[in-house]
Parts: sequence; structure tokens; C-alpha cells
Amino acid sequence: MSEKVLVSKEVHKSFILGDTSVEILKGIDLEIEKGEMITLFGPSGAGKSTLLNILGGISRPTHGNVYLNGNNLYLMKDRELSAVRNKKIGFVFQFYNLLPDFTALENVLIPALISGKESVKRAQELLNELGLGNRMSHRPGELSGGEQQRVGLARALINEPDILLADEPTGNLDTENAKLLIDIFLRINETKKQTIVLVTHNQEFAKLSKRIVEIKDGKVIQ
Repeated sequence: MSEKVLVSKEVHKSFILGDTSVEILKGIDLEIEKGEMITLFGPSGAGKSTLLNILGGISRPTHGNVYLNGNNLYLMKDRELSAVRNKKIGFVFQFYNLLPDFTALENVLIPALISGKESVKRAQELLNELGLGNRMSHRPGELSGGEQQRVGLARALINEPDILLADEPTGNLDTENAKLLIDIFLRINETKKQTIVLVTHNQEFAKLSKRIVEIKDGKVIQ
């Protein structure tokens, strides 16, 4: 029997704009199994990134529940939820979110330091695996966009998360670096059985994952 890592049930999300309530997500049911790589695919504005933030414990749903390993994220107190995000969920962002005054190695180490781990060796191994062995002492401003995103990926993996969430990770990269990054995601999923949820509006990249969840107008349509 397959093991479900992340489950959303009837997730809705609305935002207030002036006097108007705008519904972004309209009842999302989703089950993600351990070791699975899925793509949330759809046009800009469909609600993909909003859903990913809710799945990752960053943004509370207006209605509905999200379960990580059977535990309801939004019944947790803020401190407990922060600890879960740090230890159990890895995030890769479109715009890297690296600290400019820290080296690549130091940026990767930040989540481990927050959780009280001594992980220098693992950080070095991750950067080596991602082709950045000779860039560890470089700061983000000295790295290309593709290199910065791979640093961001290493940072997301440092605490060995149960699930990796990537929000348009190729959106800020040229075609060559984007393809390289997607190949890395596929390799990590295949060799390490890392569970991955990838948001993209790139149909070519979406087709490379084992399952596509198409989202349009705040609903799963396929």
C-alpha cells in the first residue's frame, strides 16, 4: 500500500481586495505519495503558487485542511508549524532568496543551523553533487542565475526533507540552465526517491514528471 506524504482536502483560499472577496482556490483535493514527483501545471494566475504555499505551511487556507504524514498542519501552533517547515519541507523559490552577504556554503547551511544540526559535510556534499564544488566560497553576486538556483536547491535539501516544493524554479533561468535544473530534479527523484512537487507553466517541463496535476481557475481540471 502506498504511503501518502501530503494530502489536501477541500482547500479554498480567498483574498480581500477592497470591498471584494476574490476566491483563488476553489476546493482543491490532492494526494501526493512518498517518492512521487508531480507537476502543478497551468497558466499564470491559476492558483498554483497559492496552493504550493498552502501545502508548505506558509499560507493558511480560508477553508480546508492539509496533512503532512497524517498530521494537520493548520491545527499546529505557530512554533510547531515553523519547526515542521524547517525540518520536513524543502522550498525552492523562483527568485532564489539567497542572503547576499553569505557564501554559497553558508546559505546552504542556514536551515540546518536553525534546526540545531552540524551539517557542514552534508552541505559540501550537496554542493559537489550539484556541480558547485568550486563555488562554495562565492557570494550570490558572484554566481550565475543557474548557480544561484542550485545553491537554493542544496539549501532546500540540507535537512533531508520529507517533501520538496519548487515554485517556478526555472522561471528566472535561460533555456540551458532551466533544462539542467529540471534534469537535476528528475535525478534526485529517481536516485534518492525524493518526493517533489514542482510548479510550472512550461508544458515541456511538466511532461517530464510522472504525474501532471492541471490547475485552472482555482480548480483541479485533470
